[in-house]
Amino acid sequence: MSARRPRPAPPKHRAIYDRLRRELDAGIHPEGHRLPTDLQLARAFRVSRPTVARALDDLRREGRIERIAGSGTYVRRPPAAPGARTLGLLIPGLGDTEIFEHICGQMARVAAREQCTLLWGGCGRDAQESQGGQALHACQDFIRRKVDGVFFAPLEFSPDRDEVNRRILRDLAAAGIATVLLDRDLEPFPHRSDLDLVGIDNFRAGFVACDHLLRHGGRRVDFLARPGSAATVERRAAGYRQALLGAGLRPSDDWVHTVDPADPAAARRLVRSGASAVLCANDKTALALMDSLRGLGLRVPGHVRVAGFDDLPFARHLDVPLTTLRQPCEDLGTVALQTMLTRLAEPSLAPRTIQLRCDLVVRASCGCRPARAAGRRAPPPRKGEPDA
Repeated sequence: MSARRPRPAPPKHRAIYDRLRRELDAGIHPEGHRLPTDLQLARAFRVSRPTVARALDDLRREGRIERIAGSGTYVRRPPAAPGARTLGLLIPGLGDTEIFEHICGQMARVAAREQCTLLWGGCGRDAQESQGGQALHACQDFIRRKVDGVFFAPLEFSPDRDEVNRRILRDLAAAGIATVLLDRDLEPFPHRSDLDLVGIDNFRAGFVACDHLLRHGGRRVDFLARPGSAATVERRAAGYRQALLGAGLRPSDDWVHTVDPADPAAARRLVRSGASAVLCANDKTALALMDSLRGLGLRVPGHVRVAGFDDLPFARHLDVPLTTLRQPCEDLGTVALQTMLTRLAEPSLAPRTIQLRCDLVVRASCGCRPARAAGRRAPPPRKGEPDA
């Protein structure tokens, strides 16, 4: 029997088209944004300029871009069907984490299927303006465009975040624009805003991650977060404390650290305090801590075991791959879009909190043998574990 012939590789221009289309769907290139020149794209993709031109021509025929002779290639708003809903994405931290890029990409795909137009708010376009200022301008832009609804991820890490978050929600409400919160509320637990919220079960995630570290060595787990973190981090810390209680341990305030993980002095104090297993509030915090520990001559997991949250793409490619809780990005994007459509159809519904589960991904940083499966379900509950 003859060997099966290999499937031919897709045309080079199709790979460029697919990449740019994904970036447009995710809102990385907002309406009116000028794309890199054909020459710049050709160098970036290591192809010829005619190959780039073919990819851009496909996008032009779809109405996604506009080619202006002597000026450049610009992003156009996708054409909307008659009577279609227009929705806005107001994600101030879109450029700071890949999580929202994946979530927003899925929202764009669902929006297209539902014949909705999804607009990106443009945060990050002016490097000289504060994140809060950019978010406020994006909000006013959505109000001028008379969008039907806005997806908003409240600011974190910004000194004026509380004032900016409340002003944005106040202005959207005054304009009669429906709002769905993504990932987090602007109110600290146990308070709750009167808006729909779609995110993960952060309490359960904190419990599962801490419980895993406790089950695999040691009677102490520390929790590390950056200053100015969102309310989601407080819920993860609450789940962490519950896991300690479930293991018969008394949580100590000395085990919870709000510091910059990239500061070697802070990492040194953490280790000198007796920390041997650290649960970080997210993957970027875990990465910074691991770099600081390496700079101090300490090994992960030999000296300190580390775990994070999110499962960003880099987590599996580190020298010591990171144990983490994986966010269900596609499900979050789908549920968020459907939540908005339900809110627009039934505006009198009571505010809803929709929490999706995320699974533990075991890798080398926690000192355990990595699980064979891509994601691992939580172990049997300890005494005192809350219902998930």
